[in-house]
Amino acid sequence: MLLAGKVALVTGGGHGIGACISRVLASHGAKVAVNYSVSRDKADAVVAEITGSGGEAAAFCADVRDEAAVAAMVQAAHSHFGRLDGLVNNAIGGTQSVSFADADWDQYQNMLDFGCKAVYNTIKAVRPIMQAQGHGRIVNIVTELWNMAPATWSAYLAGKGAMVGMSRSLAVELGPDGITLNMIAPGWMQTDKVDPTSPGSINFGKGLPVGFHGSADHIGNGCVFFLSELGAYVTGAYLPVTGGRITQMGA
Repeated sequence: MLLAGKVALVTGGGHGIGACISRVLASHGAKVAVNYSVSRDKADAVVAEITGSGGEAAAFCADVRDEAAVAAMVQAAHSHFGRLDGLVNNAIGGTQSVSFADADWDQYQNMLDFGCKAVYNTIKAVRPIMQAQGHGRIVNIVTELWNMAPATWSAYLAGKGAMVGMSRSLAVELGPDGITLNMIAPGWMQTDKVDPTSPGSINFGKGLPVGFHGSADHIGNGCVFFLSELGAYVTGAYLPVTGGRITQMGA
């Protein structure tokens, strides 16, 4: 129970990788604020699963691109739980893979809004609370594609690249406040949208150094490390959770 007594906010925490992160944090004793923007039913389902297993969680609505909405959400979560120890910036939405020829600026702007503006909004909102507590833990979910740089992902990488740059600089700036800020770069992970028995999933796993296709729960495990006292002396780190695929690239 590495997070017993802690409270963590997970943006986009009701589906995909975010849902796995929410459940894993709760399994280690964290009280989880599950953020959602439009999918209230999915966020409620994650909350019900956590509370049904004896944990504590609540759903909070905010579009992370909206500064006022994020500020209100953070205050509501803080009031509900009485503290806020951790933040996981995970939320993303919209078209992520598009060729440059077919892309318009709105698609780039949307990725920058999720990768940069949302991080600005959430950290602006949580920093005063964490400063008053004398500690805080922030994890930004980036991507292995930052190292791989495939075609048709330039808009997505514009946003994630901004997140990487912000994370590295803010880790230095927030350190004196007792706040750590680290990054996790997921590979293609098994979520509720992936059939682990499919040939694609099985063959993908066989091609990795670890020999299997990892669950998004592994992303949650990385978050537990950074949010717990085990990671107290680590900040500004970039952790690939990819089954070794980035290691093969020498990055």
